Amino acid sequence: MQQKQFSMVAGAIFAVVALVHLLRIYMGWTVMIGDWTAPVWMSWIAVIGAAVLSFAGLRSAARR
Repeated sequence: MQQKQFSMVAGAIFAVVALVHLLRIYMGWTVMIGDWTAPVWMSWIAVIGAAVLSFAGLRSAARR
C-alpha cells in the first residue's frame, strides 16, 4: 500500500470514529466496560482527537 492510499484510509477511518462518538453524544448511548460506565465527556475528547487525526490523514493524502 502506498503512502497516499494509507493516509486516505486512515483519514476515513478516523472520520468514522469521530462520527460514531458524535452519535453517542447525540443519542445518549452508554458505554460500559465491565461494571464501569464511560462518561460522555470522554467522547468529546475522542471526537476532537479523531477529527484532528482524520484531517491530518486526509490532508496528507491530498498533498501527495
